[in-house]
Amino acid sequence: MSMRRPPELRPTVWDGLTALVVLLLALGLAFFQWQGGGENGELTAVVIIDGEEADRFAPADLLEAPRTYHGNGYTLTVVLGIDYEGPPLNAPPPGGTTGIRVALSDCPTQDCVHTGIIDRSGQSIVCLPARVIIRLEGGQRDPDALDAVLG
Repeated sequence: MSMRRPPELRPTVWDGLTALVVLLLALGLAFFQWQGGGENGELTAVVIIDGEEADRFAPADLLEAPRTYHGNGYTLTVVLGIDYEGPPLNAPPPGGTTGIRVALSDCPTQDCVHTGIIDRSGQSIVCLPARVIIRLEGGQRDPDALDAVLG
């Protein structure tokens, strides 16, 4: 019986090229993420119903009139919301939060109504029974927000 020799485990040129390509891709993706992923411009609300974009508007457009959306037999009314604690005033103080919220919904769980006001890029309101998602895009990102979620 002859004894087999163990295989040689030396790196080849192809191993080095593969490692270089992976490193360059990782650096490129890190740079893209560091640059904000293209988030800029005016804050925009995007409404998605049954997986398709149904509307896109600036939150300030809600000053004219609320917007109503229908999905899966349910109705949602989106309004401009002001979150202010204190005595009632004509205008909120500079520390008040102004954003969008779902004021009315006839869905059974009312999770979309209880979500409250969203006012920063990346935040969203989801109504599962109606299959409606309202997401904010653009504008400045929240400095305290997560950069990415893995796993």
